[in-house]
Amino acid sequence: MEEKYIASIDLGSSKFGLCVAHVNGDDVQIVYYRETPSDGIRASMITNPMKASERLKEAVKEAEDELMIHIMQVVVGMPRSEVTQVTASGRIERTNPDEYITAEEVQALKSIALETYPLPNPEKQIMYGAVAQSFSIDDEIQLVENEVVGTLSSALEGNFKVFIGKRSATVSLDKIFNQLGIAVAKKYFLPDVVARTVLSPAEMAAGVALVDVGAGVTSIAIYQGGIMRHYASIPFGGKSITNDIRTECSITDDLAEKIKKRFGACLPGKLASLSEKVLQIRLTEPYKEVPVRYISEVVDSRAREIVNAILFYIQESGLQNSLRSGIVITGGGAELANFVPLVKEMSGYDVRKGYPRYMFSASVGSGVYSTAATSAIGMVLAAKEDKLPDCVTVPERPQEPAEEDTIEVEVTNETPVEPDLLFNPEEFGEAAPQDKPKKPVKEKKKVSKPKGEKTGFLSIIWNTVEKNALKWYDEANKQ
Repeated sequence: MEEKYIASIDLGSSKFGLCVAHVNGDDVQIVYYRETPSDGIRASMITNPMKASERLKEAVKEAEDELMIHIMQVVVGMPRSEVTQVTASGRIERTNPDEYITAEEVQALKSIALETYPLPNPEKQIMYGAVAQSFSIDDEIQLVENEVVGTLSSALEGNFKVFIGKRSATVSLDKIFNQLGIAVAKKYFLPDVVARTVLSPAEMAAGVALVDVGAGVTSIAIYQGGIMRHYASIPFGGKSITNDIRTECSITDDLAEKIKKRFGACLPGKLASLSEKVLQIRLTEPYKEVPVRYISEVVDSRAREIVNAILFYIQESGLQNSLRSGIVITGGGAELANFVPLVKEMSGYDVRKGYPRYMFSASVGSGVYSTAATSAIGMVLAAKEDKLPDCVTVPERPQEPAEEDTIEVEVTNETPVEPDLLFNPEEFGEAAPQDKPKKPVKEKKKVSKPKGEKTGFLSIIWNTVEKNALKWYDEANKQ
């Protein structure tokens, strides 16, 4: 099985979510996920590439140091705000109508529709993505993709929903990663990626509205028949609630964000005993006291504005009566206390939180399973399905010097010696002795090192040669 790493970065208005996953065949294991406060981004659009690049560089280095890897390329999401949707169509005449329609032909038709669609302002606009809506063949219309593949027809026609955004957003995106020396492997249109991470096939088939509440933008993607039929975005989200708390309490952004997460809640009438508590903000003298109920009233007011905008776009889609599976709330804003009950109360739909479905394992903290992580996780899973190449390299670690092996040598009482190898008497002008070498004794014993005698394998050979030479010399003199 092919093993690789995939790295994704969710460029949010309030945080960067960096995720690294180890992919082994169909197995996906999240080995790193961390959120870092972002800078230079507003409503998911990069407004200051230099500030965003500096903050992102810190997040990438932190991940590289912890995992001891080098991130070469990443997958990122396109902005979710200021996106318009249009309808495009394409048609191809098939040369062999007796052959089955293939998935490759469907993709080719999609490419034709996108390439031939005339952008109103190509210098300032770019296509973020497209979703097939329906297909038509000789005898049938309104077929979905998995129904048209395998049919017979002389022609194939398709209708697509095309999503168009600002070209400047992609230019800024490329600028940031070029400065970091990291390639962008692929840019994803996030609503469809998140939907396939959070929603079940049954929900998408029955009809559901996926609401992603981010810090700077809230998006609504409506599915029916397993296909995204409508998309809209609202240019505000959880950050607006933080700003309201900051203004009303005259405190910093960081403190307002902490108060929102710890004490902020919708539906102040349902806070029970919590509404009686009073917060003491010790930034000035005397201390500033703010009732928790008052904070809840501030939060509830802005949250209702967000929900009203969500319901407006659902109504505008014309699919409000097709949401059999109700509304699913995801993104960081979904964690706001009592937000889901507020949406249910105001809409009348069934409402639940959208967490990443268990299509992966994780060796990191629980944050990877939160609603705020759905975009980063979704891009990893999409990149795995798209079979993108390895995103990281693992630097070679310097090898430690190998320890010298200590060998304990055992010799017999009399070690046999190969004459041709160890000693040739003819070199001394004499004939070699005719005595046959004695057979070695089977029993072995350790020989202690006499003074002046060398040790080691080569030294053993030398000592043996020296002994035999002296013995031969003494016998020759006696004769």
